[in-house]
Amino acid sequence: MIKKGEEELLSKEVKPTAVRLLVMDYFANKTSATSLKELENHFDYSDMTTLYRTLKTFVEHKILHTIDDGTGMMKYAKCIDGCICEPQDLHYHFHCLNCKTTICLTEVSIPSVQLPKDFSLSEANMVVKGLCAECNK
Repeated sequence: MIKKGEEELLSKEVKPTAVRLLVMDYFANKTSATSLKELENHFDYSDMTTLYRTLKTFVEHKILHTIDDGTGMMKYAKCIDGCICEPQDLHYHFHCLNCKTTICLTEVSIPSVQLPKDFSLSEANMVVKGLCAECNK
């Protein structure tokens, strides 16, 4: 019987190795973005190179997307169903200045930007900063 994580990897043409399945499971239950360092701390017996390659593969195959939240560390979050990481899929992110958590605001799309002639958009990053509900109490 094929599990959901394995099925998703296969549908994205990614070989479901043991580490990839563990990382898929980790992100399936994650509500905030994660850095490579956080992921490495979570998996005691995996090396940073293997985890980095896994993250890179997941980004290339549109399983995860990257977030530059201004902290100096790239963060990773699970793409929503149907996401193809094209400009129409871009959304805002919220970074809490107190607890340092970054979350996707998938219900708020980045507005279309009128670019000059012969320019093309490949990515955009919109980060809103403040206090999350927990830190704002």
